[in-house]
Amino acid sequence: METKHNYQLSIVNCQLISKAQALKDVSFEVQKGEIFGLIGPDGAGKTTLFRILTSLIPADSGQAKVDGLDVAADFRELRKRIGYMPGRFSLYQDLSVEENLQFFATIFNATVEENYYLIRDIYRQIEPFKRRRAGKLSGGMKQKLALSCALIHKPTVLFLDEPTTGVDPVSRKEFWEMLKKLKTEGVTIVVSTPYMDEAQMCDRIALIQHGKILSVETPEKIIAGFPDKLYQARSGNNYLLLLDLRKNPGVKSAFISGEYLHIVFNGEADRTIPNLKEIAPTIEDCFIQLIMDN
Repeated sequence: METKHNYQLSIVNCQLISKAQALKDVSFEVQKGEIFGLIGPDGAGKTTLFRILTSLIPADSGQAKVDGLDVAADFRELRKRIGYMPGRFSLYQDLSVEENLQFFATIFNATVEENYYLIRDIYRQIEPFKRRRAGKLSGGMKQKLALSCALIHKPTVLFLDEPTTGVDPVSRKEFWEMLKKLKTEGVTIVVSTPYMDEAQMCDRIALIQHGKILSVETPEKIIAGFPDKLYQARSGNNYLLLLDLRKNPGVKSAFISGEYLHIVFNGEADRTIPNLKEIAPTIEDCFIQLIMDN
């Protein structure tokens, strides 16, 4: 069977309307052994979707399957096969690093020894602090412990909800290197993030906003599908320049991105704009364009 048809996760026409329609007809599939990113800002519906896929809350309509199991009907078996790392640190603060790991292995009828190879590269970084209480760890160390606990029972699918939020840049980079190694072990990884630059770390991504999936593709194909020429510009007062651009009928869109403004014109570029330069789009540019089109 070709990999592209070997789906580890599928969700079809899923809706959750009991919370101000947090999800709207969400449909996508995740291939076995890939890193799949759910990319969107806070409030986009990422955490709600993860809670449905991990059987923590029911959807109002639609169907979701993970590893061939219906998340509603087969939730007991499903919970044995998945690993879940929620956005908020949820391990036992008063237990030590070692005690947390042993506890999570035990509740899944596993042992740390039999699956240690899965967490070895991660756990070695926190092993010197194995007797320290989890609540006393730094943000990066908590992240590594939470990932170790989510993996210790050898899940087939790993759900990571905004795992790098609030973590320093070095720890973010290390974390993604860990995920790449886990992929080589055959673990299917579904990760959500508000950081657009992390989309490039994924095999495929789903861009989500206001509970609606805007696009599902590889990062490269989403960028290649950007429909217009994109320009950047800057001035001594970018905010005033932005206001002027948005009043200009020749400007299709303009928004601030770091120290620059990113601009799309309806026709020819206005060369009177200071420091104007054509640039290649990023995932963030594509995301904003999709929001405008929808």
